[in-house]
Amino acid sequence: MWLMHAWPEVLDLLRAHVLLSVPAIVISVLVAVPVGLFAARHPRVGNTVVQVTSLAYTIPALPMLVIVPFIVAVPLRSQINVIIALCVYGIALIVRTATDAFRSVPEEVRTAAVAQGMSPSQIAWKVDMPLAIPVLISGLRVLCVSTVGLVTIGALIGVSSLGSLFTDGFQRNITAEVVVGIVAVVLLAVLFDVACLILQRLCTPWTRLGKAR
Repeated sequence: MWLMHAWPEVLDLLRAHVLLSVPAIVISVLVAVPVGLFAARHPRVGNTVVQVTSLAYTIPALPMLVIVPFIVAVPLRSQINVIIALCVYGIALIVRTATDAFRSVPEEVRTAAVAQGMSPSQIAWKVDMPLAIPVLISGLRVLCVSTVGLVTIGALIGVSSLGSLFTDGFQRNITAEVVVGIVAVVLLAVLFDVACLILQRLCTPWTRLGKAR
């Protein structure tokens, strides 16, 4: 009954949730993948980089949302604050996965690429990246689910998202509103996960050819 009257509000909050999630995911990947490639190719420095970035993920979400405005001078109750905090978590999560993905590329394959006269950038794009995609996508799936869940924390500082259904539902003691919020977040996370699987199929057509044989 509650959803029948409030579905326009739920759709608005869903849109706001997506607009917070997608930029954070994209920025995290664009930053973390090159860092992971560097860490994989320079193990001495790379191990330190992975450890330092991983520490960021141990910071609780609410304190992170309070710390970010002091560092980058953005309003506390702003979407930018939430996106930056999500990026910190996302980068911390993906750097380790990206490093492992690029380290999984067989050294003999890279040696063969060098023997063929490929430059380091060509090896990165034509050898490392394609072979690392399956592991990278698995990390992306975790990142998407994690980000969709963490966005809800923004509601505690007044940034609208599906998390607003939790805070508002608890304050007004409307159980249906809380349940709708939970279901919506879960479904959105599943949708993002399916999108990642589709992306993997599009980026790795050779796996389907192998199965067809």
